[in-house]
Amino acid sequence: MNWRRDIPWSMVVGRALLGPVIAVVAARVVFAEPWLGLMVLAGFFSDVYDGILARRWGTETSALRIGDSAADTVFYLGILAAVVLRAWPVLREQLALVAALLALEVIRWIFDWLKYRRMASYHTYASKFWGILLAAAALATLAFRGPYWVLTLALGWGILCDLEGLTMSVLLPRWTRDVKTLRRAWGLRRKMIADGSGGSSDAR
Repeated sequence: MNWRRDIPWSMVVGRALLGPVIAVVAARVVFAEPWLGLMVLAGFFSDVYDGILARRWGTETSALRIGDSAADTVFYLGILAAVVLRAWPVLREQLALVAALLALEVIRWIFDWLKYRRMASYHTYASKFWGILLAAAALATLAFRGPYWVLTLALGWGILCDLEGLTMSVLLPRWTRDVKTLRRAWGLRRKMIADGSGGSSDAR
């Protein structure tokens, strides 16, 4: 047993499992606000520390980063389901933003799969800030019943993050993980083309 490898993976898997649990709790528990708040915080901190621990212990791999991105998607889809169940009037006012965000997510998945045969895992600075905004919006909506402008901000920022990620995928000839900014993506593109390799920065 390699605990330095298993702990980050356990945090990723646990966050993915939390998504459906949050949706079930929102649907079945009457006074669920404290539990929903705790689960949102647990998912948020697992998202922060799984990568930190893996890097510190030298167990970070491409598979872990892809799993981390997939777990984030499942976790926040669970939160979206909980918001639909418990705060539909609030979400209804944001349907245009929600639809745009979900459409861009699907477009990115399809584009990345067609181009790279796997999910992109850029973990940009913008997306890290989006994670904070999403957690704040989930807490405000599910645990405290406001302020709801945080939800609007999180949805709008998520659209910008997806546009950034899609642009990176268009620019980069090969799959590359942990590209923090568009400027970095452009620099990597020029280097790949100049080298004539177009190789991935991490094949692990």
